[in-house]
Amino acid sequence: MVPPVYRFASAAEVPAPLLRGILLPMAEITLTIQIVNWNAREPLRAALRSILAHPPHFPYEIIVVDNASSDGSVQMLEKEFPEIKLIVSEQNLGFSRGHNLAARAARGKYQFILNPDTEVMPNALDLLVEFAEKHPEVAIIGPKILNPDGSLQYSCRRFPNPTAALFRNTPLGKLFPNNRYTREYLMTDWDHSSIREVDWVSGAALFIQREVFERLGGFDEQFFMYCEDMDLCYRAWQAGYKVVYYPEPVIIHAIGRSTDLVANKMIITFHRSMYLFYKKHYTHKIFPPLRPLVPIGLALRASIFLLKNYKDSLVRRLRR
Repeated sequence: MVPPVYRFASAAEVPAPLLRGILLPMAEITLTIQIVNWNAREPLRAALRSILAHPPHFPYEIIVVDNASSDGSVQMLEKEFPEIKLIVSEQNLGFSRGHNLAARAARGKYQFILNPDTEVMPNALDLLVEFAEKHPEVAIIGPKILNPDGSLQYSCRRFPNPTAALFRNTPLGKLFPNNRYTREYLMTDWDHSSIREVDWVSGAALFIQREVFERLGGFDEQFFMYCEDMDLCYRAWQAGYKVVYYPEPVIIHAIGRSTDLVANKMIITFHRSMYLFYKKHYTHKIFPPLRPLVPIGLALRASIFLLKNYKDSLVRRLRR
């Protein structure tokens, strides 16, 4: 692969709110906001505008890694946001490798890992840093995430188990929509209005101490996409760090703007990532004769989703 290309804005091009963050030495950057983009030009534009509209009151920087987009994302970034640090990859590195690449260029004391299909609400960045400064024992913070319609997105969860997988987004789950396994996994019996230690938080908006990210070795690059956030939080807990949900800062997240473009591929990728997570962390917890049932169950679950997509696609074609 051709090495990534770094593009830095000149001082004359940098708007005043970002001037400090671009030019100050490494030790004085408080926050690195890092986004990995793949063919999400319009959502990415909105995300960056939301950051610039509600900048924090401390030095910060924005790094965008573009994963070989073909929708004009790079050209848009160069033209409209010359103040950001842009890393262009000639192939799709995926979520984990993309963010690890951004982390190697980061200078902030904290990293805010953000999806391109998000928007930052007022004071969110300040609140996250202020909380982290007051609670150094907390390594990873998840803000409140809302859907575009203002409803709550269940962005902090318990670690998964095979029973929850049987009910989550499956025909069995439709038969028993209020089953306790899904409720426990999504933590739906809690109103998400209070600070709380949680198992893991979504990588759509994940705030982490940079020192901890480096100690943990960053994201595990075995995970191309999906479950890398869960894996990072799992390893953080194992290493003695805390993961906390903090509802005061708010992020809007429109799920799947990029992944909807390749839905079937993402179904396969998701279930592969779930299997990697199981194999890495859970194999020893399962009675040996039952271990082969896990990949079989995941394969069947993926097949159900693929068949549903095929059926829906066939119906749409017949209606034309």
